[in-house]
Amino acid sequence: MSGAAGLRRQLGGFDATTVGIGSMIGAGVFVVFAPAAAAAGSWLPLAVLIAGFVAYCNATASAQLARVYPTSGGTYMYGREQLGPWPGFIAGWSFITGKTASCAAMALTFGLYVLPGYETAAAIAAVVLLTAINLTGITRTALAARIIVSFVMAILAFLVVVAFNPTSAAPAEGLHPGSAAGVLQASALLFFAFAGYARIATMGEEVREPKRNIPLAIVGALAVVLVLYLLLAFGLMNALGAPLADTVTPLLDLAGDVGGSVGTVTVTVAAAAASLGALLALIAGVGRTSLAMARHGDLPRPLSRVGSRFAVPFVADITVAAAVIVLLLTTDVLTVIGFSSFAILIYYAVTNISALTLADRPWYWPRILNVAGLAGCLVLAFTLPTSSVLVMLAILLAGVILRAAVPRKQGG
Repeated sequence: MSGAAGLRRQLGGFDATTVGIGSMIGAGVFVVFAPAAAAAGSWLPLAVLIAGFVAYCNATASAQLARVYPTSGGTYMYGREQLGPWPGFIAGWSFITGKTASCAAMALTFGLYVLPGYETAAAIAAVVLLTAINLTGITRTALAARIIVSFVMAILAFLVVVAFNPTSAAPAEGLHPGSAAGVLQASALLFFAFAGYARIATMGEEVREPKRNIPLAIVGALAVVLVLYLLLAFGLMNALGAPLADTVTPLLDLAGDVGGSVGTVTVTVAAAAASLGALLALIAGVGRTSLAMARHGDLPRPLSRVGSRFAVPFVADITVAAAVIVLLLTTDVLTVIGFSSFAILIYYAVTNISALTLADRPWYWPRILNVAGLAGCLVLAFTLPTSSVLVMLAILLAGVILRAAVPRKQGG
């Protein structure tokens, strides 16, 4: 905003890398390996590598654009500036719908790990509670976020170690042989667990020496998470075998097999912390993106209303919560992961197209990365389960119709 004070450059390269890791290591890792294993079979590690490469291409595109447009809004704003209002809208609408599905996935992860059998009720309760917290203007502090990330990382490292413990009972049957189509579908699902890496690219105003530290942080964070996910993939295949493809709580099953009740409780607490932390941030993020789009006339104007007492977009936050609850009552965790992955892949397709149009770019981010990212996003998006693709295409079309019907200022 013109005349507003700038943010302080107080984050070094290590801090930026830590933020990036924390943005990726969330509740997705606790649920996504099972459906990915069902699709990819024994080629699960290859699917992790493909998802990680596409994530890297997308992150570099976001970083290029963030250098040119150091403002909030992400690809919604990048698309508007580089390509025009309609591509910007497609990106923004994809973000809102995809991250709303992510909210449902986070809430269901919480329910599946904390209150199995009553996971939907627990998920709805979590959404209501965290929306109420957001409406009072309370959010996670940086310290709280770091504590959550450190705890979850420690538990995941523990699970990697125990998964390769030679005393663990070997599974009677391994995963089925994978196929090319199955590997691509698994990569699209696993992309859900990488989401969050672009957070680094949006911190240009808070990082010291951003032109040096942001690229290094992106590479470093993705490398750490990729190695962790590969180890988890091999470990889960080694410890669980074929049952990995059938469970909805793979890390809980692993912990129970090797650590008994102590391991189960520890992983349950880690999953709950990761889920609630991610859900709180997501509800706030989707609400504020809805606010920005409403201000530009891309969504109905009432969504831009901000409460006078706590200065939060209460109409948008409540609308997002209502949409999440509808998803919780009508879908399951695999379905909402498919919804989220498809929409966010479309979002990053617009990111890569926007980055392709930049004339000034550093040598270490050539256009071929944008081309690879665009191709990867589109291929992975359309290898997701057919129901996810068709439903999300219908929702994107509904958004286009909605935007066409909403009165906007000239030039919007």
